[in-house]
Amino acid sequence: MSGINNLFSQELKILNIGTSKFKDDLELQGQDVLQLDWVPAAGGDIELLNIIDRLSGREDIKEANKKAVERMMNSHPMLIDIDKAINVIPGMKENMILHSGPPIEWERMAGPMKGAVIGALIYEGRAKNEEEAIKIASSGEIEFSPCNEYCTVGPMAGIVSPSMPVHVVYNKTYGNYGYCTINEGLGKVLRYGAFNDEVIERLKWIEEEFAPTMKKALKSIDGGIDIKSIISQAVHMGDECHNRNKAATSLFFREITSYIIDTDVDIDIKKRVLNFIKMNEHYFLNLSMPSCKVATDAAHGVENSTVVTTMARNGVDFGIRVSGLGEDQWFTAPANMIKGLMFPGFKEEDANPDIGDSAITETMGIGGFAMGGSPAIVQFVGGTVEDAIGYSEKMYEITVGENTNYSIPTLDFRGSAIGIDIVKVIEKGILPIINTGMAHKVAGIGQVGAGLVSPPMECFKKAILEFNKNN
Repeated sequence: MSGINNLFSQELKILNIGTSKFKDDLELQGQDVLQLDWVPAAGGDIELLNIIDRLSGREDIKEANKKAVERMMNSHPMLIDIDKAINVIPGMKENMILHSGPPIEWERMAGPMKGAVIGALIYEGRAKNEEEAIKIASSGEIEFSPCNEYCTVGPMAGIVSPSMPVHVVYNKTYGNYGYCTINEGLGKVLRYGAFNDEVIERLKWIEEEFAPTMKKALKSIDGGIDIKSIISQAVHMGDECHNRNKAATSLFFREITSYIIDTDVDIDIKKRVLNFIKMNEHYFLNLSMPSCKVATDAAHGVENSTVVTTMARNGVDFGIRVSGLGEDQWFTAPANMIKGLMFPGFKEEDANPDIGDSAITETMGIGGFAMGGSPAIVQFVGGTVEDAIGYSEKMYEITVGENTNYSIPTLDFRGSAIGIDIVKVIEKGILPIINTGMAHKVAGIGQVGAGLVSPPMECFKKAILEFNKNN
């Protein structure tokens, strides 16, 4: 009894677990309350809890996930070429247009994607104007397919048409390839749905001057340019290689410049090519993305693995693919709205839902997962440096391993979290964090802000239910 008497003779503090409503009432009464946010595993869903209990202890799944993550980390992307999509992307056809995200038909496409398709048809010479392009796009004449199903990734609308030059990235560890168009820069650009004369002229210049010059330069480099090494260095220099690419683009510029100068191309063309890269801080994004793509593709198809190998959005739907669940099996749900900072003159309601294949960077463990090492990114997407570090730390709870190739200095050089596990996502109720730009919902207006977004939990629920059924 004396122990209890002593206990109640001391000033008591209250720990409130779960809903904060009780905490608020107690604080109104002048009580000192510590709030502990807690939710039951899998949100208390009994079916999901039973699945988690069954899957989490299986050694074959642990070994499969270890193998998938090792394949991602051991991948070594090299930029070896630039060529037209029709010449290098396996399965590409003259009547095909690739797009970002999971499969979608013309009628359901978001405004920016429709605008980019219109621009691509004008660029390819299939249409003279918007009206003709819409008629062709809606006729069934064009085959629309996801970039991700063709070893390809594209930012925002992600449109790739046959004549567009693409970076060719080779995974020298596993022998697979990845492809991505050339980053157009900022302003009125195709990836945001713009298709005026300025956009088409720039695309033609990329095709006719830029790409041939770069092709000659790359041909003279034995083995190509080591993109993995550039990403590793850039992460130590404050980039996360999704929305901040200043260091990576600078490193790439330093690497490629002498080879461009040594080509037999006219000096004025060389100057234009070099200036184009120099003035475009996001140039490297279109190298970071296919480099992550070859690594995640190398990890796809590992039997019994619950690791996510694709996260992609088309402005309408968000889709994920899982290593152990088939080549082209998508798990989709409506794409979320992005929360962040709007550019002057725009409001949240101007923005389109989440769009683009650039979440392949987060799938690989950089981008939003590495924000803790990129403090300047918060000026672009909102929040604080402490928030950015917190996001990076939280991602370790839903991943299989740590990628020491891409270590984060502000976390004592801890490797970035890699290998999103659908079981851990469901169990902990923590979703992957993605930092991204916001596209205006009307084609051609362009970027209206930037911020943070996560996949819908429904994607992971569908995936784990399917995995449980098949395993």
